[in-house]
Amino acid sequence: MINMNKIIVILLLFVAMPTIAQNCNCESDFKWVKTTFESNDAGFSFAIKSKGEMAYQRHNEVFEEKVKSITSHSECLQVIREWLAFFRSGHIDIRSIEQNDNKALTNEDIIDQYKDSEKIDVDIREFKAYLSAKDKHDFEGIWVAGSYTIGVKKIGDSYLGFIIEADGVYWRKGQVKFKINADESSIYYMRDHSEMHFPGSELIGTNYIQIGRFSLKRSFPELTTNSDVEDYYQTITARAPFFKRIDSKTTYLRIPSFNGSLRNAIDSVILTNREQILKSPNLIIDIRNNGGGSDHSYGELLPILYTNPIRTIGIEYYSTKLNNQRMLDMINDASYGLNEEQKKWAKESYDKLSNQLGKFVNLNTSAIEETRFDTIYDLPKNIGIIINENNGSTAEQFLLAAKQSKKVKLYGVTTVGVLDISNTYFVKSPCEKFELGYSLSRSMRIPEMAIDGIGIQPDYYLDQSIPKYQWIDFVAKSLNNAISPK
Repeated sequence: MINMNKIIVILLLFVAMPTIAQNCNCESDFKWVKTTFESNDAGFSFAIKSKGEMAYQRHNEVFEEKVKSITSHSECLQVIREWLAFFRSGHIDIRSIEQNDNKALTNEDIIDQYKDSEKIDVDIREFKAYLSAKDKHDFEGIWVAGSYTIGVKKIGDSYLGFIIEADGVYWRKGQVKFKINADESSIYYMRDHSEMHFPGSELIGTNYIQIGRFSLKRSFPELTTNSDVEDYYQTITARAPFFKRIDSKTTYLRIPSFNGSLRNAIDSVILTNREQILKSPNLIIDIRNNGGGSDHSYGELLPILYTNPIRTIGIEYYSTKLNNQRMLDMINDASYGLNEEQKKWAKESYDKLSNQLGKFVNLNTSAIEETRFDTIYDLPKNIGIIINENNGSTAEQFLLAAKQSKKVKLYGVTTVGVLDISNTYFVKSPCEKFELGYSLSRSMRIPEMAIDGIGIQPDYYLDQSIPKYQWIDFVAKSLNNAISPK
């Protein structure tokens, strides 16, 4: 039996749902989202059972009143996103469709769509003069993040990050890209101006800002920085996996994502440096900010850390007509890339699901999968995996597997906790203005071993007295001490 849970971890499908309202307004959009989500999401019943019917009823009453007066498309999406947050923090989303009457939006359409976003007017020449005169440097300054140049100015008790240079379409000069509040919690606005909330923001050294998983580098004024901080920034912002040697006993792997598109790169880095890894007493695997991807992407790591059979708890798919149609599309849509054997599995799965509508269905022969390898390597003896609050989904699945090795210890802070309800599935709204993302499956671990909203805790908590740019050195020293304790 082919384990398609491994083949496709995140499934994205664009399906138009039957129209349930004639008018395309926020109230009708909300009603469609609510009906579709309640009827099809694999985590809906679990969330209601956990939080209570009364809490859900009160939640609905608040948002049913809110949507009545909303006319802005972007504001409507933000309010619906807030409604969805009741259920869980991951594998759930709503996003705009960038088309109008089946034609791509023009730049003018996009500019008009976001014209009402918050904006501040700052004279850049005066701002630079003000920054140059400051004795102490904080979040204020001019920063770069990818293609964005962003000014940060303190207004009242908050720091506002405003656009200086961007694409000129989705983001225009003066528009507020993020806010850092007095308690250093923050709001970061995405490309579609939707909000992402983070509990903290951090100035690292003098030249770097970390907001959740987003990093910015100071471009003005030019300040000196130490090499440790510079190395940290290069490491944490790396988009591709890489290997290096820390010391004579310790090797290091940086894996920023388990995205399926990086699988070959991850495999290549591991296989190219496998001999060094297997001759070194210590290995550090740094997955900070790794938000998940495909289980296949960590396949080459498992034999290295293996000491005993790895047990993986399976998932169940929630069977509805809408959800089950995905199996047929996998067969008929060449973009899924299924071979004949996999298509046979998909057809058998569709038949099995269709015969059990309204139920949760395990598509495998067993609830438990056990992974065994023929060899237990002598080295590395100690493996430290560095984790943080931005690890979720497949990254957490990797940690559940890795923790079963006697060699492995986790260092850092608790992960985000978005694993139990998974396999995100996108469907178009009746007016085709946005797509709703909900989940098709739930883990058979819950409720006894829930991860969502809880996360995976480290074995060694790296508290705030240890700067993030020193985490690698701290872990290396800890692993070396395990070899030769003082």
